[in-house]
Amino acid sequence: MDPTHHQFDEVLAICREVFEKKLQDYGAAWRILRPASVTDQIFIKAKRIRTLETTKDNRVDEGVFPEYIGIVNYGIIGLVQLELGCVDTVDITADKALELYDRFVAETKALMDAKNHDYGEAWRSMRMSSFTDLILMKIQRTKEIEANNGQTIISEGIDANYKDMINYAVFGLIKLHFGEES
Repeated sequence: MDPTHHQFDEVLAICREVFEKKLQDYGAAWRILRPASVTDQIFIKAKRIRTLETTKDNRVDEGVFPEYIGIVNYGIIGLVQLELGCVDTVDITADKALELYDRFVAETKALMDAKNHDYGEAWRSMRMSSFTDLILMKIQRTKEIEANNGQTIISEGIDANYKDMINYAVFGLIKLHFGEES
């Protein structure tokens, strides 16, 4: 297995563990969120990362790493919500939520693998702040698509943007976890 695959799997295992523990605490309460609310949750995480990168002033005892985990997990939640729609009461078990989580992680990893091949692992030479900015840009694009009722003329849809956000967050997690931060 190449290093990127191994590193992707390792940081995704961390994200999945957090997701699973939160399922134990709250169940799949996130099933109530509309996709636009999921996008806003990702925005909150990315905006906090950008603030921490810019000000270097951290007043809450959590750093960037958990925020990237939040982006990954909310991105997966967003993909689930796009597929299943939102509900008024929780309608899936923790096992079903994890099954969906694993399926969307596999899809997102396949996309990462294809793009990583074509771009020659360019992400490894990128700055951490660029991951944040690209995630914020993808959020803005997603908000525009949401404002247009999910319709695009030539661009990829909301799901593709969520997958890109997840992958940029994974790249950030890899750099932080494996000490390759630049």
